[in-house]
Amino acid sequence: MAITDAPSAKKRINTIGLERADYKGKPSTLCKGCGHDSISSRIIEACYELSISPTQVIKLSGIGCSSKSPAYWLGRAHGFNGTHGRMPSIATGAVVANHKLIAIGVSGDGDTGNIGMGQFKHIMRRNLPMVYIVENNGVYGLTKGQFSATADVGSQSKYYGLNEFPAIDLCMEALVADCTFVARSFAGDPKQVTQLLKAAISHEGTAFLDIISPCVTFNNHDDSTKSYTWGRSHEDPVHDLTYVAPQEEIRVDYEAGKVQLVEMHDGSLIQLHKLEEDYDPTNRIDALRLLDHARANREFVTGLLFVDRSRPGFIEYEKLSNRPLARLPNNRLRPPREALDEVMAEFR
Repeated sequence: MAITDAPSAKKRINTIGLERADYKGKPSTLCKGCGHDSISSRIIEACYELSISPTQVIKLSGIGCSSKSPAYWLGRAHGFNGTHGRMPSIATGAVVANHKLIAIGVSGDGDTGNIGMGQFKHIMRRNLPMVYIVENNGVYGLTKGQFSATADVGSQSKYYGLNEFPAIDLCMEALVADCTFVARSFAGDPKQVTQLLKAAISHEGTAFLDIISPCVTFNNHDDSTKSYTWGRSHEDPVHDLTYVAPQEEIRVDYEAGKVQLVEMHDGSLIQLHKLEEDYDPTNRIDALRLLDHARANREFVTGLLFVDRSRPGFIEYEKLSNRPLARLPNNRLRPPREALDEVMAEFR
């Protein structure tokens, strides 16, 4: 009797015939347990469930751990990794050239809140059609854990001591800059992150998501024998090496309107407050008041904070043609010789 293999389980595909695996990128090189990897997984999930073709997406980023993460999702998408804090300029150029692409930008709290703050504010007010994600951990994880502009006042760092400056609230900055979609979430709340990403991708203007993403590398007890401080003072190195112990990813699952305490890898606590189901996200003043109240109570309010579908988008402001500039023939993009001669004649 011939022995045949059992039929394999039917693979789950979306409405355009792609599997979830078709939305993956390269293997992550980030620290095990990093919240950024969880966000990458949520982007994969959202694009898969929305049946978006990866070839219709352009991934944009600046510099930092967060800006490495677009390599880990939608491997067949277009991509551009820019310089520090300049991702909004690259995004603007890409969208002007081809506004039919879905632009997803990933930045960090340092990349956006420090060197990139000026560009961040301008892209918010211009209402460029894109998803702008900040993977927010309060430190420069790629350059040894300096405080970023979103670090809480009173934070302690192994190398940089006490942070005495108040934190910048990027959601509040986005609201003041007239952003038309503002949301906040926590990397360890996959259900909420996925749903917010779907809404952001479907939004016609700038959709800003501030996602709290714990850094497992620079949250260590100084008095622990496994910490950098203790090890540096007792070591006799034979090589210049750094090892970051793997951590379990932090996840939460709690109801709307509830407050949840979440313990970080170093034992510190953050307090999450998921918005009530009857919260009205169309009132910008209420959103600002909510954020101010949350900051006073040291809470992270999560959910869709504000949305405005009435304001025109960047494409409408600039009166761009429905056909992307990248697809127009040369005779539509370049003026004829007669027009150039006429312009030159004015200078004679």
